[in-house]
Amino acid sequence: MDITNLIRPEILTMEAYTPIVPFEVLSEQLGRKPEEIIKLDANENPYGPSARALQALAELQYAHIYPDPESNRLREALAAYTGVPKANLLAGLGADELIDLIQRLFLRPGDMIIDLPPTFGMYSFDAALNGAGVVAVPRRVDFSIDIEAVERAVSELAAGRRAPLLFATSPNNPDGSVIDDATLGRLLALPLVVVLDEAYIEFHGVAHSRMKWVLDHENLIVLRTFSKLAGLAGLRVGYGAFPTALMPHFWKIKQPYNVPVSASAAAIAALSDVEGLHANVARLTAERDRMSEALSELGWLTPYPSRSNFVLCRVQGRDARELRETLARKYGILIRYFNKPGLRDCVRISVGKPEQTEALVKAMREIADC
Repeated sequence: MDITNLIRPEILTMEAYTPIVPFEVLSEQLGRKPEEIIKLDANENPYGPSARALQALAELQYAHIYPDPESNRLREALAAYTGVPKANLLAGLGADELIDLIQRLFLRPGDMIIDLPPTFGMYSFDAALNGAGVVAVPRRVDFSIDIEAVERAVSELAAGRRAPLLFATSPNNPDGSVIDDATLGRLLALPLVVVLDEAYIEFHGVAHSRMKWVLDHENLIVLRTFSKLAGLAGLRVGYGAFPTALMPHFWKIKQPYNVPVSASAAAIAALSDVEGLHANVARLTAERDRMSEALSELGWLTPYPSRSNFVLCRVQGRDARELRETLARKYGILIRYFNKPGLRDCVRISVGKPEQTEALVKAMREIADC
């Protein structure tokens, strides 16, 4: 008997998601100590968690007790931070869990999602995991959404095919572009649910968030995360705002104890230090602009305008993949390369601390001189 014959056929053929390699593995691969590695490949916050979050973890009392299944204290803190009623908020084991839950709620086998590549790969990954297909509507050359093409794609779906979900990211990963109100309005006019991923919204400015729009649009879901703003990527805690009519159904299908007590305690403590979090955001946005300018001065990198904590650069006159590998092997500097259409001559560089920018630019100059 071949046990793999019992596996769902769509799982057998789906592509695995490619995660970022952890520090201890990188250390072995590069032959460098973790502190010698400059990690600019995963859009992590180099300033790490708030001191209050670290203190909350150090003083954690109830690790032996299952967490609150409704994350009440966390959702109360989130309501105060976002201005969205607690009743419309759901916390998750990272925003990734919520993306999966949304697809589980809406997708039937054979359904489709509307995806707007290049963008975050988890949307299409979870679609495959849930037995759905993907209608990919590529972005324009400047990475803006081709709204006319999206509208055509929705209207031209084959008879009997459903596409109940559209995923859009603002600021978008990997280029840092944002969606304007008019475009979002046209997306919301479509007969589907728009999932707006705002993982990087603080770097654009929370005033630009559409999270409160959920209260007025029954087909809008807005997601956020503590990974970027609060430096809690390793604890996996995210949240979303959902229309009132959907909340009872999400409570039914989510794992009962999905947010660990450690992640919840750290997130609550981080939200008590919003001023400190936003000070780090200001440092990173200033460094983003400085890094972008320095890279553009090299003459062979063209940075795209970014409203996030990373910069996508088009590489001219040399191989982008080779550039990534040279930086890692020779300098211990990690950046991201995507072997995907429209990105094969690009690299994405996360914003680090000023001294990390200096090391990056110095290495780039040395590579150019070789």
